[in-house]
Order: sequence, then structure tokens, then C-alpha cells
Amino acid sequence: MARTAVVTGGGGGIGKAIAAAFAADEHQVYITGRRADVLNATADALGPRVTAVVCDATDPDQVALLRNKVDGPVDILVNNAGSAPAFLGLRTDDLHAVAAHWRADFDANVLGAVLTTSALEEQLAGGGAVVHIGSFATDRGQGAYGAAKAALAAWNLHLAKKLGPRDITSNVVSPGYIAETEFFGEGMPPAFYEQRVAETLVGRPGRPEDIAGLVRFLTTPAARYITGQNLHVNGGALTTR
Repeated sequence: MARTAVVTGGGGGIGKAIAAAFAADEHQVYITGRRADVLNATADALGPRVTAVVCDATDPDQVALLRNKVDGPVDILVNNAGSAPAFLGLRTDDLHAVAAHWRADFDANVLGAVLTTSALEEQLAGGGAVVHIGSFATDRGQGAYGAAKAALAAWNLHLAKKLGPRDITSNVVSPGYIAETEFFGEGMPPAFYEQRVAETLVGRPGRPEDIAGLVRFLTTPAARYITGQNLHVNGGALTTR
């Protein structure tokens, strides 16, 4: 059955892989992001079921307009947009810089998901699913970025409780090292990538499709009893029990 999905940050990497999976299921897919050229290229590549909508998830005015651009009820919402803003050489004695660093991480990784979900909340259909893309940085002590993703996971529990009575699930999928993404793009020394792979138990980096597969599963009837969870996909680099 065709459904409607919204994927923020859908122009490349994990977001593009998620959008491709939903398009393959013959869903109507809206992908959002800040770069029109990237979004349009992805929509063209994935076919007529994918619609590009330029929208900065951290801008309340732009997100409010998104509500009117999505046609009909929303069965699936994936809050994938996020980043680790670069603050190279950050001086901890410059408190204005520290504040800017933490606010940028919070806006990119928490506020964008909150605004998008709030804007579309009334349009979310019963039997639907919300999925947020987190990070294993939540459990690895990685500064402002890890703290922001931890906040996202905490908010997800609140959202799952709120949406549960409407038969809507809400979960976080937390990737580890995923190659072929801008987040882990070029610029780091080879040893960095080698170390990320060495941490895994499977001896390879993750791929966007590894994350898309779990996200897709969480939107299917087989996953209706899974909600309020933070699910790790990292090749065993971080194990839980």
C-alpha cells in the first residue's frame, strides 16, 4: 500500500538511501534540505515518486511552510537532518565561541527534529512511524555533538509516549561509522578511517543502506510493537545489553 513519507536531510548519504528505500516501496516521498541543487538532483535520480522541498529544519518559518507543501496525511517521518558543526581550534576560554558551538550542535541535531515533528504532528497518520537518526556518539562522550544526540534520544521517549495513544511509533536509529556520507567525508588522515573500521566486529564500515534497512523495517507492520527505543547500528563498535 502506497504511503507518504517525509525525510529531512534527504539529499545525500543516509537520507538519500532512506528515500530510495521508500521510493522502491512505491511510497510518495518528500525529501527536504537546504540545498536546492542537491535535492533536485536526488529527486531526479530516484524517480517521480520523490519530491524535493527546500527547507532548513532549524528555521521555524521554513518548517511552517513545509506543512502546506506535503500533500495529505504523513505515514512516515524521518528526522535525518543533522550535523556536527565545525569549530576548529575552539578555545574554551572564549565563552562566546563555546556558546555558539553548543547552540549550533543543539539546533542542528535536536531543534530541527522538534520543529519538523511539531509542524507535521497533526498530519501524522495512525499506524504511522517517526524515526530520528541519532549517533553512537551518545554513548561515547563526544562533546556537544554527543550531548545533542543524547538529548534527541531523551526527547524521543517523550514523543513516543505522546504519540503512542494514536498508534504512532517513535524510535531513534543510531549509526556508527558510515562511509559514503558527507559527515565522514574526505579530509581526515587514512588512520582515522582505519581506526573506525578496526573498532567494528565485522571488519567493514557501515553503508547508508545499512541504516536505511532498519529505518524501513521500523515503518512496517512487523515493527508495530517497537517504540521509545534507541537502536544502534554500528557493526559492533559499540555493544549494548
